Order: sequence, then structure tokens, then C-alpha cells
Amino acid sequence: MLELDSPQRQAPDSLMLAGFWYRAVPADRVARNQLHNAMLLEIPLVIGRDRAGRPFALRDACPHRGMPLHCGKFDGENVECSYHGWTFDAHNGQCQLIPSLTSDQNLKVDRIYAGSYPCEEQDGFVWVYVPDLVAPGAGFTAPEEAPDPAPQIEKFSDKYKLAYLTADMPVSIDHGIIGLMDPAHGPFVHQVWWWRSRHSIHEKQKNFEPIPNGFRMSAHTPSSNSAPYKLLRLYADADSITTTIDFVLPNLRREVIRAGRYWFSSLTTVTPITRNQCRIDVVAAWNLFRWLPFGPELLKFVFAKFVEQDRRTMELQAEGLKHNPHLMLIDDADRPAKWYFQLKAAHLEAKRSGDAMKHPLSGPVALKWRS
Repeated sequence: MLELDSPQRQAPDSLMLAGFWYRAVPADRVARNQLHNAMLLEIPLVIGRDRAGRPFALRDACPHRGMPLHCGKFDGENVECSYHGWTFDAHNGQCQLIPSLTSDQNLKVDRIYAGSYPCEEQDGFVWVYVPDLVAPGAGFTAPEEAPDPAPQIEKFSDKYKLAYLTADMPVSIDHGIIGLMDPAHGPFVHQVWWWRSRHSIHEKQKNFEPIPNGFRMSAHTPSSNSAPYKLLRLYADADSITTTIDFVLPNLRREVIRAGRYWFSSLTTVTPITRNQCRIDVVAAWNLFRWLPFGPELLKFVFAKFVEQDRRTMELQAEGLKHNPHLMLIDDADRPAKWYFQLKAAHLEAKRSGDAMKHPLSGPVALKWRS
């Protein structure tokens, strides 16, 4: 019998998780010696590149009077506030100059910091590490280091193509993520002649297993009711084609398709902008059809179609969510969404208690649904 959880337990809390890397902005939108403002987890950021092209991220507020720093000047090394000319090192936020100070005033300028965040560029995006949101003394906190490098797309050869797509969605991070991992909406939302239709719905069974901070849909033969996979079988002439899909906190969905020496890999993230807005970013790398003219453009067209269908669905869902309806999740199709909420709760409890995180999956499990 299907399990029907109580609606109250399934209401997303929209809590945004700190202590992780997040995609902030596509790298090609950040030019050298210019300042770009962005929002991440309701934190206003100013993002730029120094003279060497290295990205940086500062809190977009001068610690003096709160003036947005993106309104100021940048000389390739330091950011100058447009209000009083306070100047800060672009990478660590340390104050370099307060023009109003006189020679007999001994304020230790170097103890003042504009908030700064670890920042890296990977696979076409600028990533920002958001540390745990502790409330230190305003303006006097040195930057925190990230414990690990920013995530990267898995790649299996030296030569490959890369493309990205991004779209804003008017829903919370929780709704964005459970929509991302939902296996049953495809035949209803993504109806195009070259993909699938609701007439192709059939029963499926997939095996899942726990991985650190997440879960994996184990390597399996991809769906037989999708035209692109049929084309791939002909093109690759491989003994087998396998797909593996991972979800990892706070918002990472990795997918890898292998067909002999050919491969396709993607890293999709749902980034919290505010409590009621998120953004989906899809970045893909592949060595399939590298000879095909306009290959990246064709793949971006396919991705754009899917992402726009998801964005429009989320837009419509946001209308219903305005009225705070009771929500429910059912087994088995919604089990990954349940795992997400359980992983999130376990992560927060581990941070609170200092104990090791208790994974909600004790071992491999098979799920069945129709799609």
C-alpha cells in the first residue's frame, strides 16, 4: 500500500544551508576590472576579477555606512567605496585606506574588513563559498577559508565541449530541488516529439545507494522511451550505455552517461537567491558528436527547452503556493524528495550536536514508479 505522509511534515522550511560552495554567476558575465553585483542566500555580493583575471567576492556593503561597494571604483586590486573613499583589498576585504583620517588619528585601519568570501572559477561559473552564518563583530572579521575546493564536472577525456544554461525560478530552494530530482513529471512537463510523450509511460525500477551527504541512482541502462538515447546507441556502437545520477547536499545533481569511449557529464545546481527565489544552472561537458557543426548550440537548445518547461512549471506552482496549501509526498516516486529533507535535517542536527551525520539511507534500496 502506498504511504501517504502527513502534509505538515512535508511543508518545505526553505532554510538555506551555509557551509557550502554555491554557483554565484556565469564566468563570462564577469569582466576584468569591473564590478558585478549578485545575490546569494539573501547575501548581497560584489563580484569581480583582478588584473590577473582571478575572481573575488565581497559582501556588497561597506562596513562604514553600508554603501553598496559595486557602486564604487575598482583599480584591479582594491575596491573603493563611493561614499567616503574607504578602500578594501578585493580578495580578503582588508581595509587599505580611510581618506578622512588625519595624521594624529591612530585608528588601526588594517583591522577593519569588508566581508569577503572564498571564490573560485570552475567550468564556466564563479563559485562562492558561504561559511556558517555566525554574527561576529561587524567590520572586524578576517575571511574564512573554504575546507574544500569548489565542485567540478567529471570529465573522462582531455578533449570535450562545454556549455551552460541558467534560469531563475520563483520558488524556494526546497521546491526547486525536489522538482529537480522528481522522476515522474517528465511525460507531463517535458512533452516534445523528439523526447517522449505521456503515451510512453511505463513502469520503471531503479536502484539507489547512499553516498556521503547524498544518494546515488546506481548505474543503469537509460530509458528506452527517449529518442536521444536511441540515437546514442546507434552513434556510439557500444556494448552498453549506462547512466549514473547523484544528488549531494546542498544542491548538486551529477549525471554521467557512458557509452564505450563516449561520455556525457553534467552538474546541475539549484541556487538559493532568497527564501522565495532560486536559480537553476546546468553545465554539461561531453565528447559526443564533437565533429557535429553547431553541436554546443544544439545541446543548449535541448537544455533550454527542458529548463524553460521546468521554469514555467515552477512559475505556475508558485501561484498555488501563495495560498499555503497542504502538501504530500508518496512512495516510491517521491522517496528521493523525502531523502532530501531527511539529509537536510540530519546535516543540521550533526552541526548542532557536533556528532557524525546520521545518513537516512542504511543501504541500497530499489524504487518503482511509472513515467
